[in-house]
Amino acid sequence: MSASTLDLINGLPDGVWRPCPRCAALLHRDRLARALHTCPECGHHLPLPADERIALLVDPDSFVEHDADLAAADPLEFTDRMPYPQRLARARARTGRADGAVLGLATIGGHRVVLVVLDFAFLGGSMGSVVGEKVARAAETALDHGVPLVAVSASGGARMQEGVLSLLQMAKTAAAIRLLRDAGVPYLSVLTDPVYGGVAASFASLGDVIVAEEGTRAGFAGPRVIEQTIRQPLPAGFQTARFLHEHGHVDLVVRRAELRGVLSRLVGFCVAAGAGGAPGQPVGDPVGHPPGGAGLRSRGSRHDVRPPRPPRPAGTAGSVDAWTAVGRARAADRPTVRQHVERIFGDFVELHGDRWERDDSAIVGGLARLDGAPVVVVGHAKGRDTRENVANNFGMPHPAGYRKVMRLFELAQRWGVPVVTLVDTPGAYPGLAAEEGNQSGAIAETLALAAGLRTPVVAVITGEGGSGGALALAVADRLLIQENGIFSVISPEGCAAILFGDAGQAPVAARVLRLRAEDLGRLGVVDEILSEPPGDPERAAGLVAEAVARSLRQLAGVPVEELLAARYRRLRGYGVLAPGAAAGRPAAEPWKEGAHV
Repeated sequence: MSASTLDLINGLPDGVWRPCPRCAALLHRDRLARALHTCPECGHHLPLPADERIALLVDPDSFVEHDADLAAADPLEFTDRMPYPQRLARARARTGRADGAVLGLATIGGHRVVLVVLDFAFLGGSMGSVVGEKVARAAETALDHGVPLVAVSASGGARMQEGVLSLLQMAKTAAAIRLLRDAGVPYLSVLTDPVYGGVAASFASLGDVIVAEEGTRAGFAGPRVIEQTIRQPLPAGFQTARFLHEHGHVDLVVRRAELRGVLSRLVGFCVAAGAGGAPGQPVGDPVGHPPGGAGLRSRGSRHDVRPPRPPRPAGTAGSVDAWTAVGRARAADRPTVRQHVERIFGDFVELHGDRWERDDSAIVGGLARLDGAPVVVVGHAKGRDTRENVANNFGMPHPAGYRKVMRLFELAQRWGVPVVTLVDTPGAYPGLAAEEGNQSGAIAETLALAAGLRTPVVAVITGEGGSGGALALAVADRLLIQENGIFSVISPEGCAAILFGDAGQAPVAARVLRLRAEDLGRLGVVDEILSEPPGDPERAAGLVAEAVARSLRQLAGVPVEELLAARYRRLRGYGVLAPGAAAGRPAAEPWKEGAHV
């Protein structure tokens, strides 16, 4: 390119020319727009703004947006290098949107759909309370009207500034997708570059059909984290759309220009097959969800399945610093799951294997008795020493571990016995083999199964509740925590490295993440905080046994449909929205003229 041409280009307003990230070809914005933001020289797919993404996928002038003003609050009063409200304000000014997801009703190929699109330009498409709420509302609207849901994901994962409340959006969205599955309402998941973390390990991996746009990168853990874990370079093409397709994680890899046509065929097939209920008729759900209603309610419940708010356990010392709490939760002398099982339960028979690939020793589970009554118990397994920790992968499960969990959950459901889970893990294993085995899909499926499990579930955080790997065992009718336990969307070290730019700021990150038991109580996340008498693990285990038995007695007489309704309400209620957020979902028949099923 000549110097005079460069001078001419440099004199143009910003944004007129841009280089292709792959081949460095200089592209004019008009040419790029005509090519749907795909490089005409090398085919690289560049990011697409949410509005243009919607226009690309739906029939012209058919999209009607809902809940555009839904906005996030600042429940943790979070500050890293800038206060969270200031970060939100900047993102709103830059994108013109209140948050990172767009929800609406549209037609594709003349057929009615509910559409939710994540906008990567808004804080990396991260999922906080608003994004989780919009995905849940999208699923519930599709359920009400018996039409397909189409979700388009582009996200770096959970929004750390909302702490554990952002983590819980994984469970909320998985529970909402579970309702669609149970009712036979189609759900099409579209992955666009990139999709990681809590979005990948929840609703994005639960589609009846999963389509990846060409050039998409997706996985549970990011490449840098995995390289640091395995200490070796990753293979070429790792976590790309083609990698996902070759390993069976997605159904189709489609170029952007072909995406609308593919979705139109898929939606048309769903309609022709009669999936989702009668045309134009709202469908109920199996847990007492009134069509068109603002929320899930059980019909005529005579059982109060709402737990009391957690008091601070009697006889304990005052508050401890959050970083001290992290140290206590990770302490090498904390009881392991096997020690807890020995002290809390009787007649334990350990069961092994996922019946598919192998037995993951990071998960221990089996049949047991509590006060003489049968239960299925499942927990993360750390070790008492280095050798045992290495053998158990430090309590970090592979996909086989989560398949083992699902197998035991389903066994409990078939036999009609309750489930007790013991949560203590740094997180799911972030390794090459785990990504090849679809760690995201395994966690997402575990969340969806737990949300609809037709038997009581009581979970106890006994130590470290690390991210989605812990959440997979923490979807329950009652969530208890020992007073020295923690529960967080990310480790303090990881949060500090990403948001503070300095892993040494982990103690500060621990404080702003609000991960202590007492913080979780104030946020309404846990139902009971259990005392840990210093130096007396036997007594501490006895208090866990008493609390679990008490919870199971409270749940024992609740009819299954009411149990499921209450569990869904519980998951659905996680998150904090800004005051004035619209309640409910779109009213009946809100599509534009000409839409049909």
